[in-house]
Amino acid sequence: MSKLKGLVSHHDKEVAELRGDRELAVAYMKAAMQPLEDPEDRAAGLLALRAVVEAYGGLGAVAAEAGISRETLYRTLSPKGNPTLKTLLAVLKTVGMRLSVESAQRVHA
Repeated sequence: MSKLKGLVSHHDKEVAELRGDRELAVAYMKAAMQPLEDPEDRAAGLLALRAVVEAYGGLGAVAAEAGISRETLYRTLSPKGNPTLKTLLAVLKTVGMRLSVESAQRVHA
């Protein structure tokens, strides 16, 4: 089976766009972090974080700088991953981002 020349996968294009536009990467991560709250929808957020990691250094380099093993990062940023807060913070810091909190507009009486 031959590969088609000149074609770029959707994932590769996504990573290139994130690498080329820092504001887009931040907005992308803000949107992607929302599904992390729901275990049934967590995969989308983890895969988005993986794309950002690939755009800003790659999984191996980010894992090394964050002080975690490459295997742990691969497993953590898989569709079934479940990152610890420590890992999430270290990865975000390594790619030049940080976690923030905002109101969910819920008021409990």
